[in-house]
Amino acid sequence: MPEAPSHYLCNNPNGKVDDDVVITKNNNNKALEYIEDVTSNADEIQTRVLAEILSSSAHAEYLQRHGLDGRTERESFKKIMPVVTYEDLKPDIDRIANGDTSPILCSKPISEFLTSSGTSGGERKLMPTIEDELQRKSLLYSLLMPVMDQFVPGLEKGKGMYFLFVKSEAKTPGGLLARPVLTSYYKSSHFKNPKQRYDPYTNYTSPIESILCLDSYQSMYSQMLCGLSQNEQVLRVGAVFSSGFIRAIKFLEKHWVSLCHDIRYGTIDPEISDSSVREAIMKTLKPNPKLADFIEGECKKESWKGIITRVWPNTKYVDVIVTGTMSQYIPILDYYSNGLPLVCTMYASSECYFGLNLNPLCEPSEVSYTLIPTMAYFEFLPLNKTKGHANSISHPEHEHLVDLVDVELGKEYELVVTTYAGLYRYRVGDILRVAGFKNKAPQFNFVCRKNVVLSIDSDKTDEVELQNAVKNGANRLAEFDASLTEYTSCADTSTIPGHYVLYWEISTNDETPIPGSVFEECCFAVEGCLNSVYRQGRVAESIGALEIKIVENGTFDKLMDFALSQGASINQYKTPRCVNYAPIIELLDSKTVSSYFSTKCPQWVPGHKKWCMYP
Repeated sequence: MPEAPSHYLCNNPNGKVDDDVVITKNNNNKALEYIEDVTSNADEIQTRVLAEILSSSAHAEYLQRHGLDGRTERESFKKIMPVVTYEDLKPDIDRIANGDTSPILCSKPISEFLTSSGTSGGERKLMPTIEDELQRKSLLYSLLMPVMDQFVPGLEKGKGMYFLFVKSEAKTPGGLLARPVLTSYYKSSHFKNPKQRYDPYTNYTSPIESILCLDSYQSMYSQMLCGLSQNEQVLRVGAVFSSGFIRAIKFLEKHWVSLCHDIRYGTIDPEISDSSVREAIMKTLKPNPKLADFIEGECKKESWKGIITRVWPNTKYVDVIVTGTMSQYIPILDYYSNGLPLVCTMYASSECYFGLNLNPLCEPSEVSYTLIPTMAYFEFLPLNKTKGHANSISHPEHEHLVDLVDVELGKEYELVVTTYAGLYRYRVGDILRVAGFKNKAPQFNFVCRKNVVLSIDSDKTDEVELQNAVKNGANRLAEFDASLTEYTSCADTSTIPGHYVLYWEISTNDETPIPGSVFEECCFAVEGCLNSVYRQGRVAESIGALEIKIVENGTFDKLMDFALSQGASINQYKTPRCVNYAPIIELLDSKTVSSYFSTKCPQWVPGHKKWCMYP
């Protein structure tokens, strides 16, 4: 995740932000001292953070309902409060969304909801937040570049070319905004107020008007135009997700002729109709035939290998998320960047901002995040303790929760957080592995999202959701006396944008052939059952059309034979619902007899029309 502007540094370990301490090149050491301080005193700070959260919301209905009775000590909290999932909190969240302003989850007013990935029912999760959280997020952002400066000095002398975008906002029936966490941040005063953007580390090529433009084409075009026109000033490039940055490079590949024309003559393509965007660009865009010739010459070349370092020759690294499902994009990023370092800087979610990568130039496979103890109160469910009952929240499980400083090297855990905004012992769903320690604070590798089997961009599809969607799509086969006998899936990122692929083996009545249009309808029916994040991505073209590949009868028997040859037990074998092992995909592709794509985008209702964001 690329850094966003902040000028607040916590200079004491109690988690409070001192507005008068500005992070500049001259006081980066204060930021590093802060990291040293909070990681050295991690357990003491965690105790204070929990006490502060519980005391500030002592009168909240949720805490009183569970009988905490104003107690703030860790022992009582652990004994009394249940471990919960989103479904457990949904009745309370719905009350707030519908306009109940009483202190339900926390004493401070809920300022808005941050929307996270969809539930299996298709809704986006609504995560409550309060005004104070903005400063905690700003604090974490403000630590990024002081850390990076240790490894790549001099970044303040140039600019960052980041492709940042906002998404549609919704309003709940009670009038609260519901929007993605980054949209919330980009629209905050900490990011868009020019008076707070003088930090040289937040010097971007993209004007704020381009970032806040809701039209994805106009936003991308104008950000690319500004990045190209300032190519020699660019020292770092990036986007939030790897997929988003690759999409930007593909956009350049498709539109470089128009972009070069605008650079050559100092004009803006007529398709950029947003007047605020045009006005912002014209403040810096000047005719530059020499630069246009240079970019045109590079883009005309047959190979686009190393295009980033060719067009932006002073780039030091690519700042994108390459952990978890985003690791599938590493090869193409290496191709376009000529092997520049791929940097993951921050670990965050809609629920909470968590920590930093203190060794940003490490290999993508070695990325680990140090959790900053002032962000929230952290606990961890050992993975082996939850095996077989991943969604259980029974009281015996509470005994197995481990505190931040007590996790063990090499073990895997599910992250559980208690936040200032009213989440208590909330299961985030992230699986982490302990990779080491910074003083007394653990460092974690991100392993995966619990139960997620498919992801292309910000979408997350779990096995249950996929099963229900496939079942719905396969219903179309019944009228042809056919049925689905077996299936699996993969995320295909060889195309840009990437797309979901389903491999179907079907039983048919040869006397009733199935028209290709029926399989196209099957594709569309599957997509219609996937969550709103997926469907929004399809509409926004960050996810490609779903594909169904029909394989020969007997293919899944051969898939089992292959698994057994690799050491799988015949007694325990079951068909994997998602595959990413190249030999298996090659086997499935070799048995494919036909392929079909969804020819329509699934329905997605923009947030301003329907607050839950799904039809």
